[in-house]
Amino acid sequence: VQLVESGGGLVQSGGSLRLSCAASRRTFTYTMGWFRQAPGKEREFVATITSSGGSTDYEDSVKGRFTISRDNVKNTLDLQMNNLKPEDTAVYYCAAGTPPSLLRAQYVENYNYWGRGTQVTVSS
Repeated sequence: VQLVESGGGLVQSGGSLRLSCAASRRTFTYTMGWFRQAPGKEREFVATITSSGGSTDYEDSVKGRFTISRDNVKNTLDLQMNNLKPEDTAVYYCAAGTPPSLLRAQYVENYNYWGRGTQVTVSS
């Protein structure tokens, strides 16, 4: 599966962006996730959604601000980001995998396929 992210950019603090991830083939059997990596830091979990879209989970700092969604017909994954903060600045990655549980979906090693990332920069 090839994943391609889009929608990143420069936004002021408090602004919004919508990231999208397009898959090269059907992804309805995979859990999908968004991760991010800031300069000098490890890649970290942002949000995940189960294969059916029935369950989601978020990193604590983005709860209430970010919303993950998927369209299994179009093979796309989105991340709506509102009330952005400078600390959200990072490269954002889309991922697909088969983690054994929603809890385990927070871990990088449970994803098999990754996009190349899209840069999100939030100015203060």
